[in-house]
Amino acid sequence: MAQFLQVHPDNPQPRLLKQAVALLERGGVLAVPTDSSYALVCHLDDKAAVEHMRRIRQVDDKHHLTLMCRDLSELANYAKVDNRQYRLLKAATPGAYTFILEATKEVPRRVSHPQRKTIGLRVPLNRTLLDLLELHGAPLLATTLIPPGETDPMNDASEIRDRFEHDLAAVIDAGACALEPTTVVDLTTMDGGGDPEVIRQGRGALDVLGL
Repeated sequence: MAQFLQVHPDNPQPRLLKQAVALLERGGVLAVPTDSSYALVCHLDDKAAVEHMRRIRQVDDKHHLTLMCRDLSELANYAKVDNRQYRLLKAATPGAYTFILEATKEVPRRVSHPQRKTIGLRVPLNRTLLDLLELHGAPLLATTLIPPGETDPMNDASEIRDRFEHDLAAVIDAGACALEPTTVVDLTTMDGGGDPEVIRQGRGALDVLGL
């Protein structure tokens, strides 16, 4: 049964977030609020947790997972970024954007795209999630919480608990969040002087990126 952790959206209680971190460290998959719907998150280095998260979503290893980072300073450890790419990242983070970048060797092969060796990277703009990342002390692996066979993400914590209570370690309830996925932009297309490629237009505005 999933624990239900109700936190204040503007001032989340550290005691409850520490409980969530402990569940992550024990291999749990959590549903957490973001600035663009709820997401599933787990520990980056826990193979069993990653596989469990994929099973919940019913996606294979070709589905891009995302590294949730506290800030851009963490990105360099996990992605290869040139000056042009960094300027776009700086303009759009934190926010409702997921960027596809070439993964470094710090990213476990099982979580990067098997053919392209790429990874999604994101710096969210949500107080609860940022505080959770700070307490965890490292990026979390994430995927938008879209139920299998559906196209829309979930944004209500009580509905998530009712539907996935046997699959999740916890649901963090910080009130309803947005109901629109992130804007996904492939920055690997900029290698050699090309332009970014918009994979999915979502909550993040394209004009911030000059697109």
